[in-house]
Amino acid sequence: MTLVEIAVAIAIAAGLAGMIVPILPGAVLIAAAILVWALEVGGSTAWIVFGVALALLVLGSVVKFLVPGRRLQAAGVPNRSLWAGAGLGVVGFFVIPVIGIFVGFVLGIYLAEWQRVGRDAAWPSTKHALKATGLSILIELAAGVLAAAAWAVGVVLT
Repeated sequence: MTLVEIAVAIAIAAGLAGMIVPILPGAVLIAAAILVWALEVGGSTAWIVFGVALALLVLGSVVKFLVPGRRLQAAGVPNRSLWAGAGLGVVGFFVIPVIGIFVGFVLGIYLAEWQRVGRDAAWPSTKHALKATGLSILIELAAGVLAAAAWAVGVVLT
């Protein structure tokens, strides 16, 4: 492996980690890393690999919003609750390093749902929102892993 391939592999790994713990823009990082590799290697194979990886990442990004969004609508959880969770997640990230983003996200959704539907129905709504968020993360991660696999095949082929 060349130095560029090692650097790209590290960037892809960081991008995959960023998809699990939403601190880094994972899909963007993976796409940029594979673009750097395609620019370095050149040739039609490298550009085809980049196109396939980019298509997978874009498709994953679209699907990660559509599928969980429909599940949330079916459960009756409004986007406003997710925005409250995201806002408290950002605050939590600075108040409690690393895990605060998760604590704040859950607390934000719960408080928004408590205000909207009352204390007794808030936790079931919060669980629906958390399941949808987990599904969103899994969809994006699957797209990232497939893009990484496409890059790995490209490295072997070039």
